[in-house]
Amino acid sequence: MAHKEHEHYYVPTSSPWSIVGSVGIFLFMIGFINLLHGDILGGSILFPAGAVIIIIMMFGWFSSVINESLSGVYSEQVDRSFRMGMMWFIFSEVMFFGAFFGVLFYVRMFALPWLGGEGAKAITGEFLYPQFKYVWPLLVNPNPEAFPGPKAVMDAVGIPLLNTVILLTSAVTLTWAHWGLKDNKRSQLIWGLVITIVLGFTFLGFQAFEYYHAHHGLHLTFNSGIYGSTFYMLTGFHGAHVTIGAIMLTVMLVRSIKGHFTPKAHFAFEAAAWYWHFVDVVWLFLFIFVYWI
Repeated sequence: MAHKEHEHYYVPTSSPWSIVGSVGIFLFMIGFINLLHGDILGGSILFPAGAVIIIIMMFGWFSSVINESLSGVYSEQVDRSFRMGMMWFIFSEVMFFGAFFGVLFYVRMFALPWLGGEGAKAITGEFLYPQFKYVWPLLVNPNPEAFPGPKAVMDAVGIPLLNTVILLTSAVTLTWAHWGLKDNKRSQLIWGLVITIVLGFTFLGFQAFEYYHAHHGLHLTFNSGIYGSTFYMLTGFHGAHVTIGAIMLTVMLVRSIKGHFTPKAHFAFEAAAWYWHFVDVVWLFLFIFVYWI
């Protein structure tokens, strides 16, 4: 009885991009932390330098994988590995945001009510902040001299609601582009991607304007206590993911224009689409729990 021949599994050569990416992330975070503490060690230089290195790493790594794909070295087994890898990557991102949502939940449901005299550990508040009254969003902090509160909270109606509509619309246009790819309608694929990318960067533009208004108009900063910290951490990391997703879709657009994808072989597009839809879902939770409730 003949045995089925094993599929060839491509093992790539050594690549410098993981090291380059690590250096970029390190400089990016060190620069960002220094900016938060008054630009002590040249954060204004390290922060943008790290961002540039990360972008270079992304396009360099994309280029390597694209060249490998076009050379025909990937088998069906490699394709399955890519799909499983992307699934686990998105799962890790779910856990990443889940940790920050967990912090928000713990603070709102347990820590602050305890300080306000509610719950099983209510006695704690009598010793720490006897005059503290729990209300969310937290405008009056227990220690206003060290942590000055903002003038007002972020309103869900306005830019956040507009950005919600923008991201939901981008999910529709991306799905429309995917349908065009499956039906071999190249123009539908390209225009769907163009619209999605424009919507993505429009979202980022509105978020930058919102940050400027929050910081300078409402005095909502990282020093504004737990409300400011959770707001910027959740929305900031989401904005970073939107930026990465928009870059990925831009690469998919260039590849689509060059005719790289076929109705049967287009996992790179699917991976970028999965990532973008994940970003959309995270924003819905952000809009509800950070802005609305």
